[in-house]
Amino acid sequence: MSAGDIDAITLELLQETLVSVVREMRANLVATAYSSIIHEAHDFSCVLVDGEGQIVAQAEDNPSHIFPVPWSVREMLTHFEGDIHPGDVFLHNDPYTGGTHLNDIAMIFPVFVDDTLALFPVVRAHWGDVGGTTPGSISGKSTEIFHDGVRIPILKVASRGELVRGVLDLMFANMRVPRERRGDFMSTWGTCKVAERRIHEIAAKYGLATVRAATRRLLDRAEQRMRARIAALPDGEYAYEHYLDPPASGADPVKACATIEVHGDSLTVDLAGSSSQVFGPGNSGPANAATGVFIVLKTFLDPGQPINHGNFRPIDVRIPEGSFLNARYPASCAGSSEVRNAAISAVLGAMGQLAPETMAGDIKGTSNHTYIAGDDPRDDEPYLFYEYPAGGTGATAQADGNSAVRNFAEGDFGSIQPAESVEHTCALLVESCEIRTDSCGAGRYRGGFGLRRDIRVLSETGLLSIASDKNVVPPFGVMGGRSGAPNEFRVIRDGRELAPSETPGKVAGFPLRRGDVVSLRSSGGGGWGDPLDRDPDEVLADVRNGYLTPEAARRDFGVAVVDSGEAVVDAEATATARETLRGGRGRQEFRVRYEDEPDGSAGLRRCRLSAAAMARLAPLGVGDLVEILSPAGACLRAWVEGLAADGAATRPEAPADADSVRLGRSAHRVLRADEGSPVRIRPLARGAAGEE
Repeated sequence: MSAGDIDAITLELLQETLVSVVREMRANLVATAYSSIIHEAHDFSCVLVDGEGQIVAQAEDNPSHIFPVPWSVREMLTHFEGDIHPGDVFLHNDPYTGGTHLNDIAMIFPVFVDDTLALFPVVRAHWGDVGGTTPGSISGKSTEIFHDGVRIPILKVASRGELVRGVLDLMFANMRVPRERRGDFMSTWGTCKVAERRIHEIAAKYGLATVRAATRRLLDRAEQRMRARIAALPDGEYAYEHYLDPPASGADPVKACATIEVHGDSLTVDLAGSSSQVFGPGNSGPANAATGVFIVLKTFLDPGQPINHGNFRPIDVRIPEGSFLNARYPASCAGSSEVRNAAISAVLGAMGQLAPETMAGDIKGTSNHTYIAGDDPRDDEPYLFYEYPAGGTGATAQADGNSAVRNFAEGDFGSIQPAESVEHTCALLVESCEIRTDSCGAGRYRGGFGLRRDIRVLSETGLLSIASDKNVVPPFGVMGGRSGAPNEFRVIRDGRELAPSETPGKVAGFPLRRGDVVSLRSSGGGGWGDPLDRDPDEVLADVRNGYLTPEAARRDFGVAVVDSGEAVVDAEATATARETLRGGRGRQEFRVRYEDEPDGSAGLRRCRLSAAAMARLAPLGVGDLVEILSPAGACLRAWVEGLAADGAATRPEAPADADSVRLGRSAHRVLRADEGSPVRIRPLARGAAGEE
């Protein structure tokens, strides 16, 4: 049967039926999984894939799990060509050939109908531990893949329905809490068998030829729809650059570059110019960065329709090999989620130039992997706590960002695990879980707030590991909106706050004591538009809810909130405060000058300022991070270079005038401000330069 022979009603019925299979898979896994990270936090995803490795149906799953699945399936089809049979089960987590990080293990299950391969149900689930250097396997200090745990190339672990027990025994022997690992494996296998039964029922009802023809039609329809969306965009080239935090103490931040080229009804996203792979966990294989690209483009161009492989056909993603976005063996890929989010932020910034109506502040943009391990005094058994606190989402031209929830790139994850679940399974006490005060990115529409979660250790000792980003370089705002507060992790011991690592957000096995409190503080989303244009009553509502302090309301929004029995806006004081803040912006205005790229331009973006210019922005010094506000959308981040305030020269040829900022010529692609145009420079530290 040809795809054109399917009538419209049958086509829609089959589409929704296939999606319902995926939803039943999800429900079955939640009901049967052993580890809380699956049954409580929903850190897993399910999908149906055809015999060519193309996504056919998914539901409310995490796109970062699903979009790399075709790489895994194609790897299986290549390595086991002619040796795929009913009852076979394959596992895969190798990041270099389509995996994410090693904890995300994909199970691929071929389903045959009358000796013909029909579909592959695939489940990618996060296993709480897969071996490696630290409990939980993910840490901020991993430097090679062997630190990350057990790496599984495409591997057959069941043959014609019989488990290959030696292989599984070897695998589980190298993982912590093997009972949980075996339980999650068996529940995933059972979930795939549920999908197998449903696929047989669908084939019996409609016929396999009809099902195949319908899937071809659905993929073609999704491709046509995406091409129509792209064709409506203006042809041209649009670029942005985004920075991840330094991977280690003394290292530079890591740059992700994205250039979108629109040509007719297709587009190319080129990630050339991005930093080389790093000596740390912040690397990924090729599928992960491409996933970040697809997430943004699908979300902004075709958000309301089902997802399948046809959506991706008009999109060409180019990722330089050897970059941190497409790393070579033996680079650690423990922080691959942070890499994917870097690609998302870079493409998000470029999309703001391409389609201004879609412009949005940056999201939390990191998984905030947090592990606490120890021995539970209640039963002398080891426990392993894993969480990834949600944060604020970016504001848009229509609305504020959301607070402490998953974002568009994450699917149906839990924002946080229930305290009851944590305390039942671990020797921990959740002391507080609340909106993080003053963490939003200010704007006409503000970004969402992050959360704060304090967890007390009840075991005699413990180990803390964290892999996080945006602790140094926070989520950006757009159209003059401010950045959200960066992520922050602290250990509170005897009333004092300790930094668990010399590198913010990068922790490996920090020793904990009984009574220590681990404080997780997630970032807020970036704001949209001028904060001084925000309705004072909206600011007041956040103050009354306890989300903003009166000090932040005045500092960031110019709104004077006074408490005379009940918090109210002082209209006269607000008008004065806003006039003062607007007047103070003159110190931040400079003329942009472009020059040949200085040495080191392949790394950090530099902006060259004279000592007099830095004095205007005080407190500001050489090496500080600033935002240069773009007239076209997202800000340009840059690190200050020039003459220090005390006259010490860092570059002899630094500009001597107080009214200009010098940038490399390639900055024009991001900033979109012509030579001599006025721009504002905003020191990123909160409380700096008068306005902030």
